[in-house]
Amino acid sequence: MTRAEFGPKPLLTKREREVFELLVQDKTTKEIAQQLFISEKTVRNHISNTMQKLGVKGRSQAVIELIRLGELEI
Repeated sequence: MTRAEFGPKPLLTKREREVFELLVQDKTTKEIAQQLFISEKTVRNHISNTMQKLGVKGRSQAVIELIRLGELEI
């Protein structure tokens, strides 16, 4: 089977989605890292990667764009 048969590739990885779901719950980078058992640097990398994918310059803009695209719910 080809990828096309499974539908479009999701914009966010599973971990990026988890990070942003916690971010919209007003969690800090440190709290997100602790909850997901990853380093704060890794949390920042996931946020940065997502912002780059979306072509935005800040976390708030990323959240707004993800909501607009239907990738994130609040």
